[in-house]
Amino acid sequence: MSRDPLRRFSPIAAACAALLAVGAVRPASAQQAPTTATPPSKAERIEITGSRIKRTEDESALPVQVITREEIIKSGVTTAAEAMRNLSANSGGLSDGGSISPGAYDQKGFNSANLRGIGTSSTLVLLNGRRMANFASPGDDAGVDLNNIPAAAIDRIEVLLDGASAVYGTDAISGVINFITRKDYTGAEVNVYVGDSQEGGAGKRAASVTAGYGTLADNGFNIFGVFDVQRTDALSTSQRSFIKDLKIPERLPHLLSGYTSPANIRLSGDQLEYLQSQGVQINGSLIDSRTINFSAPNCNPPANLHLPTGTGGAQACTYDYMRDTELYPKSEKLSFLGRGVTEIAGGHELFAEVALARAKTWYVGSAARVTGTIDYSLVPELAGLSGLQDVDPEIELRMRLEEAGRRTSELTSTSQRYVVGMSGSVGDWDYEWGLNHSVSSVSDRDTHGYLLYNELMQGIADGLVNPFGPSSAAGQALIDSIQVDNVVRRARGTMDSLDFSVTRSFGKLDGGPIGVALGGELRREKSTFNPSALLMSDNINNDFAPEGGEATSDQRRVAAFYGEMQLPLTKKLELQLAARFDHYEGVGNTANPKIGARYLVSPQWLLRSSFGTGFRAPSMNDLHRPTQYGTTSTLPDPVYCATVDNDLADCAWNWDTRHYSNAKLKPEHSRQFSLGTVFNPHPLWSVSLDYWNIQKRDVISEVGDDVILANLDKFENLVHRYNENEGLDGCDYNPDDNSICYIEMRKENRGRQKASGLDIVVEMKGLKTPAGVFGTRLAGTWMLQSEQQPSPELGYISNLGRFVTDGVVQRWRHRLSFDWERGAWSASIGNTYYSGYKDQNSAINTDDGSVVAKNRVKAYSLWDLSGAYEVSKDFTVRAGVQNVFDTAPPFSNQAYYFISGYDPSYTDPRGRFFYVSARYQIH
Repeated sequence: MSRDPLRRFSPIAAACAALLAVGAVRPASAQQAPTTATPPSKAERIEITGSRIKRTEDESALPVQVITREEIIKSGVTTAAEAMRNLSANSGGLSDGGSISPGAYDQKGFNSANLRGIGTSSTLVLLNGRRMANFASPGDDAGVDLNNIPAAAIDRIEVLLDGASAVYGTDAISGVINFITRKDYTGAEVNVYVGDSQEGGAGKRAASVTAGYGTLADNGFNIFGVFDVQRTDALSTSQRSFIKDLKIPERLPHLLSGYTSPANIRLSGDQLEYLQSQGVQINGSLIDSRTINFSAPNCNPPANLHLPTGTGGAQACTYDYMRDTELYPKSEKLSFLGRGVTEIAGGHELFAEVALARAKTWYVGSAARVTGTIDYSLVPELAGLSGLQDVDPEIELRMRLEEAGRRTSELTSTSQRYVVGMSGSVGDWDYEWGLNHSVSSVSDRDTHGYLLYNELMQGIADGLVNPFGPSSAAGQALIDSIQVDNVVRRARGTMDSLDFSVTRSFGKLDGGPIGVALGGELRREKSTFNPSALLMSDNINNDFAPEGGEATSDQRRVAAFYGEMQLPLTKKLELQLAARFDHYEGVGNTANPKIGARYLVSPQWLLRSSFGTGFRAPSMNDLHRPTQYGTTSTLPDPVYCATVDNDLADCAWNWDTRHYSNAKLKPEHSRQFSLGTVFNPHPLWSVSLDYWNIQKRDVISEVGDDVILANLDKFENLVHRYNENEGLDGCDYNPDDNSICYIEMRKENRGRQKASGLDIVVEMKGLKTPAGVFGTRLAGTWMLQSEQQPSPELGYISNLGRFVTDGVVQRWRHRLSFDWERGAWSASIGNTYYSGYKDQNSAINTDDGSVVAKNRVKAYSLWDLSGAYEVSKDFTVRAGVQNVFDTAPPFSNQAYYFISGYDPSYTDPRGRFFYVSARYQIH
């Protein structure tokens, strides 16, 4: 049966479909012409993210930032992930650019939010106040894929910047992001968007259709839907001039590859001595390196270079993969969101929501590298040296298989979410309940550039495939015939939940009635992971099967109950008290309080504060993920270095790693508090400043590989060597070899984490002048602290303004905007800014032992501009430019991401980008 979310219905889906059809079969007498929904008046009590108690729309005790639909449109973004880049509190989220890594599959296609840089798993993402299933692929991060939220349906984004919500879940240690969709919409709307970059590549086309009918007041029902489709083109390194300007071969030869075409040869010590004795030369000089290439110095440019300071060294070739890969993947996104609500007897409302999304992303990297051995007689320059037969006839190849094409994988992520529920009043109590079925499915297909390894090596041994030059027609035919086109991994996660809440007011204090809310949730989470038989055969070159990669299936149940009180002690002082109890099957119980206070010093000046505790149970990936294999960046092994006079050319390497889950993990616990003020010095102006502080203990994490090797006195037990006891899995025991076989990266409850900072928002709205109406807004975050204790035995390591292990938290980030309107015309200028920081500065050249020159990454500032003209009340056109000044990503030494020369996690390689959009409405 097809797994396409647009074709597969569950029982809840059927119920939603039935409810969405209610409006269509109502008697004709109840139907009227569609009208535009009337916005709520100022006195209406609404629910604000962070509380279930409805209140008038003013500042609450908890800091909530709101990104409106209009702001999203003006900035020219079309996806939820893009909208999050403009949020200053979001730091270190996962993105498409950062996940480009051929041969690695850990959560490719996952776009996430990460408030405060605390971790994706500590940021709770909601859709209309309810959870969604986490991204299905097993990995280090647990969270919602922002690709699953149809951007065209978003009415606003409410960001609760106060951690550990007692209402939605105490796993929201760093905050809550609530995507709120349009509701009770009537009429129809069509939006189209076309954009392209100045240098070409990364072009985007998008279109959405929104339609709704009926109002509760006039028709007793409303039904609406949004259909959105987007396509983004790939961006290749060859399309960007800034890649050449980065001068990667000159500045980062350490990070390039020794796998080339023609292939490099890696000699053993004995082979090198024999060839020297025979006077074998390369480029007129006697061989003096273990890595050689007889094509040097020609080396088949432009990607294969003779780079004496590179990883290939002076007598071999070096491969610059940054001349032969993609910076940004091609993608196709398709989504639908529908919502229906109808009144039933007694003033109750029955509602349903359907959200379906599919995102396809094609990741394209450099051509595959091949490691293997061949008989020396297959190397033309060595064929006559019969003495190699006695020394060692097997020659190690380090080959780049360009004839197979670049490695391409197709990642398909689908989501389904069905909600049915009811709200209304019984006596003095308002109630709401909802039944939620949410599914995330991911399939990862190797489509090109991945070959059957055994057959490839046999073709090389038979002389069909030539590692040192063009292959014969028969060799090319063989390469084409053993290309892999196979879905190698499937993952699926489901979440079923029933939630309820009741609220009422009673009694009266000096400031007004007491508000009370009670609620709870029952939730079941399930996850499955299935590798293909071909993957597990361990016969796909560059996509080898890890041990422990067998299919997994896990599930657990969660139950929660919470209570909340709003106590207006006086007209000026209000307290908000909340507490939540959670039970996680197999993990345990927890109770967490939340206290908030707001004090109105004057009509223009508000003080607010809060305190709470948090609890994050280990995710099922943390507990049961299959073992994943990888490699470090080039790092020195102090033990081996001590035996070779600290010559980094010998004792630094890309060491193998094994990443393990841990079924014995305990939950994380946190404490957080905030203290802030809101000041309105003038009816047009508003200023808010909030200090926040988050502290976590029992942090679930791995120790960074760089931290392990720098602190072997603490972590030697995690470094496994060939001379350890026999029977070490995957390591051939050799009592005389103390080099590293692999480094163990195991999830543990390790140490503590601290983060603190200031959020500032300065806003001016509605300044009327003869030239038009002006507005401006600055939302920024000044980080004061961001550090983690990798282990109780170690002190804190700060990544504030400093790249450590896998990323950096910039000290200052902001979004600044200026708006102008006059009649039918409007314009907007925006700026997104990231402060500079100390670079990673750790890359090592294994040929000569040199270390990369130290660098400080420059600040990154992007400006965008858009203007709109309202042709009529129904038709609006907009044109804009993103990255007006064509600012390139700043140079970086970072060695964590596959992409080199800059940090792809927060930068935009597209350059100057132009777009036009149009909106047509039918009222």
